[in-house]
Amino acid sequence: MFLSIIIPTFNRAEVLGRALDSVRSQCWLEAQDDWEIIVVDDGSTDATASLLASDYPEVRVLSQPNSGVSSARNRGLEAASGEWLALLDSDDEWLPHKLRRQFEALEASGLQFCHTEEIWVRNGVRVNQMHKHQKSGGWIFERCLPLCAVSPSSTIMHRSIFDSVGLFDENLPACEDYDMWLRVSAQYQVAYVEQACINKYGGHADQLSRRHWGMDRFRVIALEKILATSLSQAQSLAAKEILIKKLSILIAGARKHGNHNLLTDCQRRLDYWQQAA
Repeated sequence: MFLSIIIPTFNRAEVLGRALDSVRSQCWLEAQDDWEIIVVDDGSTDATASLLASDYPEVRVLSQPNSGVSSARNRGLEAASGEWLALLDSDDEWLPHKLRRQFEALEASGLQFCHTEEIWVRNGVRVNQMHKHQKSGGWIFERCLPLCAVSPSSTIMHRSIFDSVGLFDENLPACEDYDMWLRVSAQYQVAYVEQACINKYGGHADQLSRRHWGMDRFRVIALEKILATSLSQAQSLAAKEILIKKLSILIAGARKHGNHNLLTDCQRRLDYWQQAA
């Protein structure tokens, strides 16, 4: 059971060590020989390269010009040797039981994808998740429609999933994970570990959600993409309903702020999907 752990990073030398140490602390890895850590350095200009060379010699480092998190994840996925693939964002942290709990859940369920509960930390303070962020397992496609229902750092999946659904969309500047989990959950049941297995850190300035306004703009693109695939009738109806809601919200915001280009684009899309509904 060869496992590849893929960590994309860009100018996060101050927290990358925490992420890598959390991999080293995994109790599951102590009894395993077949695993690798791949860090994809997405054009960092800080001390990332020297940190990896001096403190983490076991890590396989891939370097590329800055191309975004989707490109970095895809580079790692394509280079990985593992039958199983785990993602970890460089600003997050696995808890020591994470891999063991997930492989137990995968073995018990016979499924090929697993995610876990998580602890949220914002600006150094633990915060409670809202009900809309509640995680679950099984057929979760409809739960994935309103917003991203899976954290990349909590996932393990069989390589065959990417062979089926494709890699991360490098054309999306944000919500690339939302887009991916729509594609996965439309085709696969997922296992879920109710115990928190990661610390998910937020509040820092380089988060994509803080760099891009109107995140629903990108979710609309992802919804239109998934509607162009072979969904069940129930999945298609649910996706169209959420798409129409998001377009209506974007239109209201565009009208309020005088964003005529966005207003025209979203109204055109809304007219189309209301007729198609």
